[in-house]
Order: sequence, then C-alpha cells, then structure tokens
Amino acid sequence: MEKLKEPYLLYLGDVSETLSAKTSIGVAQWRRDCCIGVAKLPDCRVKVENLDVMSMAEAATRGAKTLILGLANPGGSIAASWIPDIVEALNQGLDVASGLHVRLESFPQIVEAAAKSGARLINVRFYDEALPVGTGKQRSGKRLLTVGTDCSVGKMYTSLALTQEMKKQGLNVDFRATGQTGILIAGSGIPVDAVISDFISGAAEILSPDNEDDHWDIVEGQGSLFHPSYAGVSLGLLHGAQPDALVLCHEPTRKHMRHRPDYKLPELEKCLATNIELAKLTNPQVKAVGIAINTSQMENREQAIAYMETVEKQLGLPCVDPGVNGVARIVRNLA
Repeated sequence: MEKLKEPYLLYLGDVSETLSAKTSIGVAQWRRDCCIGVAKLPDCRVKVENLDVMSMAEAATRGAKTLILGLANPGGSIAASWIPDIVEALNQGLDVASGLHVRLESFPQIVEAAAKSGARLINVRFYDEALPVGTGKQRSGKRLLTVGTDCSVGKMYTSLALTQEMKKQGLNVDFRATGQTGILIAGSGIPVDAVISDFISGAAEILSPDNEDDHWDIVEGQGSLFHPSYAGVSLGLLHGAQPDALVLCHEPTRKHMRHRPDYKLPELEKCLATNIELAKLTNPQVKAVGIAINTSQMENREQAIAYMETVEKQLGLPCVDPGVNGVARIVRNLA
C-alpha cells in the first residue's frame, strides 16, 4: 500500500450504525494522533468522540492531507451519495484512500477530479502482487490468530490490543493486518477478503513468514467459520496462518449472524472446538489461549462481568473484554 499522507480526515458518509463506520472508528481509536476530524452527510447518525465534524474546505484549511473512506458495508460498494464529497475532497487537494471493494477509478467524476488536482486515489482493499498457493509447510516463529463467532465482533481490536500488551511486556511481536481497517492502522498488510480463494492461505503464509523462535505474529482474523457469507476467507486464513494459539472473539447480544437473520450464532464451545479442529490441518499443536468478549452493547457492567465469569468457568480459559480490562491475562496464558 502507498504510504498515506497525514493528517487524516475520516469519512462517515450517511451510515446509521456504528458497525458500518468501523473503519473510521478503528483508525480514530488506534491512530488518533493522525486524525484531524470527520466529514459526513446530514443523515449520518454516527459520532466519533473528540473529533470535530468539518467540511472538506475546512479540513483542507486545517491541513488535512488524506480523506479516508472509513466505511464498511455488505459488498464494499461506494454509494452515489458519497461521490460529491469525494470529488470535493479531491478538488481541495486531498488524497482519497478507500477500504471498499469497488475501486475509486470506477467513477469518472472521481478520476477527473483527481487528474485536475493531482491528488492520489488509493485503494486499500486490493492486492495486485502475485501470491502463491498455500503449502502448509511448517514455519519457524510463533503465531496467534483471532477467530470469531461472527464478523465485526472485535477480532481486529483484540489483535491490536494483544500486540500492544505483548510489546509492553517486552515480547518480540508484530501485528499482521488482513483487513482494510487494520491495514490503514498498521500501514501494511494483505486484504485477504480481496484475494482469490485459491491464494488466501498462501497470502497468510506470506504475511506471517519464518521468524525468530521467540517472535510472535498476531494475525488479524476475518469473518467466521459459521457465517454463510464469509466462512471461506476464515478457513483459508486459519490454514495459512498456521496458528500456535487462537483467541475466540464474541459479541453476546447478537441475535443472529450479521446481515443474515436466518442464521443464529454458534455456541462458544462448538465454535472454538471447530476452529481448533480445522486449524490442526497445518498445526497439530494449536491451542486456545483466551476468549475476548465485546461487552459494549450489554445493559450494564454487572451483567457483563457475570457473563464473562460464566464463560470463563465454562471454557476454562481467561475471558476478558479487551476494551475494558485489557488482555494481559490472555498474554500470560501464552506461556
């Protein structure tokens, strides 16, 4: 990925729910020092704390260099309602970086505006370099993969929190981004959901290659083995990452799979056991080391604590909310 110019203006478009703006919110959480503000349409109901809403002209005046289309919708499309704002950003001299599946160059108005201003169009969710098929060959070093009961349950956040905590403890560790938000935060990675299916496991092998024996790669998980839309990318990543350790991520208030009301979420024990069993294809020694619960939608703190205590007793693994009480207990369980 081309290096993005800082500071960033985060675009929220007209989304009505937080999960649909998770890329902007993720960049704001983990790269706040690089963010100057947010831009959005009048119908947008999502807020990003401690960042001002501003127009493209105001952002340019304040020194913004890149507009990040920090949106996540089914299919990764660019809505027609966003195009005037994108064009205006380009007219103001801002580069535009998109984490969506549709290329910015698909829209003549955007291409024309970029050509006039000399601003760059950066498509983060594409990987044009040749990739090998996975080999399953054992690699040196250690790897942890976050897996989930559903998509958008906190796998990226947990991966970043684990990386941060391990660095704090003096461990040799790197975060390996596999999705658009993680790539925008880390500045590098491979968007595995944009990779042809035959090469997903190979992409994961390239992303987490041989390393020193004490080195950990924290590989950002994607989707869920139990999601009818995204199980394919989850399985390819599971095999290619060749994880030594798994952390299961879950959001307990979900009534069904995201965008799939006919599919219920799997039971935690079944989900964890299935991930372990399938991961054994490329690493027979894989083990689960912790459970990460996103309790942000639960009614109160007492309910969240009781739920996590129940899960911990049920599964016999450290159970934490990375955003509330950190992941130190899971890191200690890596030994």
